[in-house]
Amino acid sequence: MQEAPTTSPAIPLSQVDTPAALIELPRMQRNIARMQERMNALGVRFRPHAKTAKCPAVTQAQIAAGAQGITVSTLKEAAQFFAHGITDILYAVGTVPHKLPQVLALRRQGCDLKIVTDNVAAAQAIVDFGREHGEVLEVLIEVDTDGHRSGIRPDEAALIDVGRVLHAGGMRLAGVMTHAGGSYDLNTPEALTALAEQERAGCVHAAERLRAAGLPCAVVSVGSTPTALSARDLTGVTEVRAGVYVFFDLVMHNVGVCSTDDIALSVLTTVIGHQVDKGWAIVDAGWMAMSRDRGTQKQSRDYGYGQVCDVDGAVLDGYVLSGANQEHGILSLAGGSDAPGVGDIARRFPVGMQLRILPNHACATGAQYGEYRAVDGGVVVGEWGRFGGW
Repeated sequence: MQEAPTTSPAIPLSQVDTPAALIELPRMQRNIARMQERMNALGVRFRPHAKTAKCPAVTQAQIAAGAQGITVSTLKEAAQFFAHGITDILYAVGTVPHKLPQVLALRRQGCDLKIVTDNVAAAQAIVDFGREHGEVLEVLIEVDTDGHRSGIRPDEAALIDVGRVLHAGGMRLAGVMTHAGGSYDLNTPEALTALAEQERAGCVHAAERLRAAGLPCAVVSVGSTPTALSARDLTGVTEVRAGVYVFFDLVMHNVGVCSTDDIALSVLTTVIGHQVDKGWAIVDAGWMAMSRDRGTQKQSRDYGYGQVCDVDGAVLDGYVLSGANQEHGILSLAGGSDAPGVGDIARRFPVGMQLRILPNHACATGAQYGEYRAVDGGVVVGEWGRFGGW
């Protein structure tokens, strides 16, 4: 179990060793409020995905704003958050037999842990394990509503087959869940709204088929950050899940669901040298600090390894982290060495200057760190532990 987040007298960023992961608190709080207010208006409960931050302090802020339960992507997350007093947890990755003892241990400690499957083989393994140990496991069936990843298509016969195996085997068939991850490939309000409706309609249809077959289906769970922020109607849905909205990132900016001023996570870095003839400033945030995720590369605007900002978080338009080695980042104008002003690079970014880099993928960048520095008013007001691994 991690210790509670530390609070201390405000520390100026100039005293923070780099690279460091920063959370801009006002932005994070605004993002949390925006999503929660939207879910309240649509009349559904909100179950945030904790995999983005993997930080108890962030998750507690989401719950304080009105979230009901959380979603996790690993059983380690489930154990960590349960140790911090969160009991209503959905493990939203298909469960395989060798992980069932961990599931059982958490449930017998009092964790209301729900699991997911999308095939008869895994469903039967869940039934066999539950019967062997005298445990009624709570299971949701994953539904594929956009062809993006795993799940059973809403019209497939396998949906009823899996439901019957679980129900007849004495497990609790809790409902259905889906994730429209294909939303990350879109970038217009119209397309996002259409996919949000496709996600809703597909998951609701799956639930209706289960009920028509005489099977229980109380929970209808949908969600991705883009569809959660684009849905106009959630009739038939009981809960929504989303994760990256708490920080946002450059991929979400390209999708069109946030501005750069909404991105709450950044990496604090320091200029360590130059290659003036190439128009480069070298910083101490390489791919170990930013991650290798190049998610914007296939989008409408490529930000390299991240968008460069001044130390206060204001975007320095045109400057990106165009390249990265393990511990070296290459800062340059997006236009390359032929862009006007490259000769001024050493004067513009002197050695010792601190900058912030906005990440392509907040989940991947956060995963590079063991803690976040919480920042408000340009100073560090706390250190928040983050965990990784499985």
